[in-house]
Order: sequence, then C-alpha cells, then structure tokens
Amino acid sequence: MAGTRAAIRYAKAILDMAKANNNEANVNVDMNSILTAVKDSDELKDFLKSPVISGTSKFSALSEIFATAQNETKGLFRLLLENKRFGILLAIVSEYNKLSDEDNGLETVAVTTAVPLTSDLESKVLAKIKEFSKNKITINNIVDPSIIGGFIIRMGDKQYNASVANRLQQLKREFSN
Repeated sequence: MAGTRAAIRYAKAILDMAKANNNEANVNVDMNSILTAVKDSDELKDFLKSPVISGTSKFSALSEIFATAQNETKGLFRLLLENKRFGILLAIVSEYNKLSDEDNGLETVAVTTAVPLTSDLESKVLAKIKEFSKNKITINNIVDPSIIGGFIIRMGDKQYNASVANRLQQLKREFSN
C-alpha cells in the first residue's frame, strides 16, 4: 500500500497525542467512524484520493462529516491538508487501529476455513489460541472453499496451516520426488 510508512508515522503521532491528552478512547471512536465511513462509501474514498479536488475542499468536507470529532482528529485533518496527504487517510486509520490494539493488549487472529465457523468451533479455536498468547483475542473468520477442509490460523507473523488443500499439496510433492 502506497504511503504505508507515512501512515504509520501519522498514526503513531495521533496515538501519542491522544494518550498525552488522556483522550485515547474518544479518538478510537473517531477512527472507527472514519474507517466505517470511508470503507462504506466509494464516493468518499474516491473524493479523498482525487488529485483534482483541492485540499481545502477535502478538509471542509471531512470537518463537516466528522463535526463531532475530537481535537486530535481535527488536528490530523489540518495536518493532512498542510501536507497534501488526504489520500492516505484510510491507511492512517488502519495503522492507528493496529497500534491502539497492540497498546491495549488486543490481537486479531485470522482463521481461514472452508465453511463459516460455528460458535462451538469458534470457542474451541479461541481456547486453543489463548494457550499461545496472553493478549485478548478476537477471531476474524475468513471463508475460503478452496482449502477444502481444515483451517489456517494467522496470528501476527506466524501461520499454522492444517488445511486439506495444504496436505494434498504436500502429498503431491512427496509423490513427485
């Protein structure tokens, strides 16, 4: 993603400001509402990325859309106006959420399955994952029928692949040698 390094810097800065002002919870609400608004509206996404629309128009629009935003969030909008970086707002919000979750001991684990997880199976997977992590875990279930069966767990930079498709691929490699 273009601008990821810059997005990380902006996200760290706004998180530090929110912590310093003891306003982290309210800024988190702002960031989640921005994320939802931009992801749900292709028009808003295109508007922010458009090189034809002036920065002041983007600033005015964001200030109106998020009129109840915290001062830290409004400061981010002003900074993006000054630096002409409105195109990376979504990346900044995503990075902010990651940093905030890390700070609060939250971790999202991606569990890929061929069919949606049932609540019983999800609780079993969650119990197993908690053996490996001290953080509070949330499961993001990704349904991918191409894995045929089993599951793939991605936790940070670690992955455990117990899918049928992976096992078939291993068998294929063994037979071809």
